[in-house]
Parts: sequence; structure tokens; C-alpha cells
Amino acid sequence: MNIPETAETYDVTQYERPSVTVDVVIFSILDEQLKVLLIKRKIWPFEGMWAIPGGFVKMDESLEDAAYRELAEETGVTGESVYLEQLYTFGQPDRDPRTRVITVTYFALVSADKINPQAADDADDVGWFSVYHLPPLAFDHAEILNYALTRLRYKLEYSAVGFQLLPEKFTLRELQDAYEIILGAKLDKGNFRSKLRKTQVVEMVDGYRDTGGRPARMYSFREDAVAEVKTRRLFP
Repeated sequence: MNIPETAETYDVTQYERPSVTVDVVIFSILDEQLKVLLIKRKIWPFEGMWAIPGGFVKMDESLEDAAYRELAEETGVTGESVYLEQLYTFGQPDRDPRTRVITVTYFALVSADKINPQAADDADDVGWFSVYHLPPLAFDHAEILNYALTRLRYKLEYSAVGFQLLPEKFTLRELQDAYEIILGAKLDKGNFRSKLRKTQVVEMVDGYRDTGGRPARMYSFREDAVAEVKTRRLFP
């Protein structure tokens, strides 16, 4: 006969307690490439290997607070500089040699001109890598990165979230270049701009960019442009 547990009889030691971590995939566009920020691990396990920034969740903090804390501690990136969204939970029993670890992953988008990442005390180095030319990664981080890239492309097609990867002001050519870099495909210029007009996610602002020929008008995203658009596909 099972006796119902109460606050007085509940014994936490009778249950196994997996550890929980957060890992944050940080994307940016640099040198006309989609890049991800990685840290070089300084301690066991996988000492000397590159990894996604992350760490263990404290007992008194939320998952999102832990993600922002790890960003700041390991890369110097603060919450005000990034778009952060929960990605997926990875929990294969053997994914971490230390113990049973479940990780809640996030992906972040940031314009390269807004951050200056620096390695924390438990990392030897920090650097940007092309998502198509990655070094061997610790844990299951190659799988996590692949999932994050797929999610980013999906969101780019159905929302205006890509503006987080651009400066505050940009030309339409720069915007199309960014979309092509992320999607890995060429987009028709006329079709791209036609869809922009229909979706009304950008607006003209003061200023022009000197392109060596005819000056290019500057644009910015509308404040509400990050909202999801579920009724139609934006791009490509």
C-alpha cells in the first residue's frame, strides 16, 4: 500500500537529481559570413576544445536569468545587446561525462558592432567561427548548433527577427545580403523588395550610404517588426 506523501514525509534524497545547464548559441554576421561565438574550454571535460558558452543553473535563478548570466560571464555580452530565445532541451543520458546533465539551449542574435566578447576565467579563449567551418566541438554541441541554424533559418522566413543581426540603419542591399548569407541561397532582388513592401517591416530613415555610385537610401526595422507572421511566408 502506497502512503501519500506530505510536506512532513517527503524525502528529497529518495529521488535522483539530474544537473541542469543552459547553453547559448550566439549568431552574428561578420566578414560577410554567418558566424557563431565559441569559447575554448579551460577545464575538464573536453579541456582545450571549443564549445558553446554555457554553464550550470543555480538553485535560485530562472533558466533565462542563467542564460543571461552565462552570456555576461563567459563572453562579456550583456542582455541589452542581444535577442534571446529558448531553443530546445537536450538530455541524452551520456551527453556529459561528469554526471546526468540536461541542458536547456537558447539562441541569441546580435549585431557585431554591439559586442566585444572576452573569455571568462574558466575559458582559454573566445572567438567567432563560420557556421560552415567549425572546429571539433565538446559535448553534443555540434548537434545543438545544427538545430539552432535550422531554427534561425525557419524564423527568418516567417518573421523579421533577422534585424537583430544588422546595425540600427542599413540599406536594402545590406538587408538582402544578410538574408542570403543566413539562408544560404540567392534571392531575386525584385521579389525580395516586393515582399518587404507588402510586409511593411522596414521604414525609410534619414541618411544615405555612399556605395561608389548612386547613394543608397537608409532603412531601419519598425519597432514591432520582430513579431511573428504566421499567415504567410516572408522569405525566400
